[in-house]
Amino acid sequence: MESLSAPICRGPFTWNWLLLAVSLLNFWSLPTTAQLAIVSTNAAVGKDVILRIRNMPPVVTGFMWYRGEGANYEHNIANLGVFRRRRTGRANSGREQINFDGSLQIKRVTLKDTGIYTVVVYLPDYIKEIGFGRLNVYGE
Repeated sequence: MESLSAPICRGPFTWNWLLLAVSLLNFWSLPTTAQLAIVSTNAAVGKDVILRIRNMPPVVTGFMWYRGEGANYEHNIANLGVFRRRRTGRANSGREQINFDGSLQIKRVTLKDTGIYTVVVYLPDYIKEIGFGRLNVYGE
């Protein structure tokens, strides 16, 4: 008579069940959200350019744009609030404007406009997402 603690299945362990379990877990896992970002843009000196936001959330209550990496008050270019009111920041040269879709328009770009830009997108319930992108300006 055999011991009751002996395995019921005889022979080598089949990996089919493990592979099936891993496949099902991958299939059922929720997709990750896409990262908010600014579409990196190239422009020639003197041209107008629009910095667009990629992977925009569906419901947005406001936008703040900054020159450089990070949300530093001294580098604030402009913001657009809940009531579609536009305001300019300390880093605004008079050539920048936020469009109602959240993009930033810069007129007559110069070589000094080259660099990293940051956008803060405000969502309901005081949630915010931050995205970065680069503007490259080339001489003629």
